[in-house]
Amino acid sequence: MHTRKRILILQTAFTGDVILSTPLAEAIHAFDPNSEIDYLVRKGNESLFKNHPFIGEIMVWDKSKNKYKNLFEILRNIRQKRYDVIINCQRFAASGFITAFSGAQLKIGFDKNPFSFLFNHKIKHEIGKGQHECERNLALLKPLNISGEIKPVLYPPNNPINSSLKYITISPASVWFTKQWPEEKWVELIRSIPGNLGIYLLGGPGDKNLCDGILRKAETSRAENLCGKISLLESAAVIREAEMNFVNDSAPMHLASAVNAPVAAIYCSTVPSFGFGPLSDQSFIIETDQNLSCRPCGLHGKKACPEGHFRCALTIDVNRLLRLLPNGS
Repeated sequence: MHTRKRILILQTAFTGDVILSTPLAEAIHAFDPNSEIDYLVRKGNESLFKNHPFIGEIMVWDKSKNKYKNLFEILRNIRQKRYDVIINCQRFAASGFITAFSGAQLKIGFDKNPFSFLFNHKIKHEIGKGQHECERNLALLKPLNISGEIKPVLYPPNNPINSSLKYITISPASVWFTKQWPEEKWVELIRSIPGNLGIYLLGGPGDKNLCDGILRKAETSRAENLCGKISLLESAAVIREAEMNFVNDSAPMHLASAVNAPVAAIYCSTVPSFGFGPLSDQSFIIETDQNLSCRPCGLHGKKACPEGHFRCALTIDVNRLLRLLPNGS
């Protein structure tokens, strides 16, 4: 194939989705280090690529206000840059519209996108067929005859914390309620963690109150809430050096994968077979051992348990997590 010099990767969904698109950039750069690789992300995710060694411009779509006005401004900017290739990792209309009218010579995206009939290449996207989302994303490179490793990769700075203790991290929040292990379970876990381990709670600024409440109920002074105090990339640096990272099926799990850190991923209403599981060499799936006919209740989780009992979360024993700690029993 002819080398494509200017490439735009489009992923404007949530943080975890952006992380799971990074194998594309890695594979393209490995194939042709001279390619110019830019990214389009939603506002809030641009910090993931701060000081990235080979990602160029990060375009940001602010969806929180003037969503469609901003969309047309971004499209105008993209058209002016005359990309050779645009690779769309999303399956929704707005991203498809941007791709279809980008002016790029080669437009690649998934067949489920409503605008895929205007793409040069439509790649089949199937959930639950044994493929990880990273593999599904890498399939978008087939028209370019490029292949790559499925693990996501980020480039965090040095660890912002200076701890003399070995430590673990806990990321108790999720965008979706039914993906989030209950607060009382996290409290029980923290109370049971051996005193020789430090504890850091991670999350965004919006998760601060949740973590403050957990620590207040756990009645401990040896755990620190880092929500809103450090960036996403700095969180990845903290995760990278932890003895274990306890997460939900959410973005911190993918941060752990991107730095190959040990991780225990708690699945409540969702299941790993959707293809969004952890990819670290040392990773553990924690889920209920009850056979619940209502599970999974959706691909992304829900705002509340549709059955009202939330057994998929409440029946997960804290001891299963404790056994994963250093010298755990």
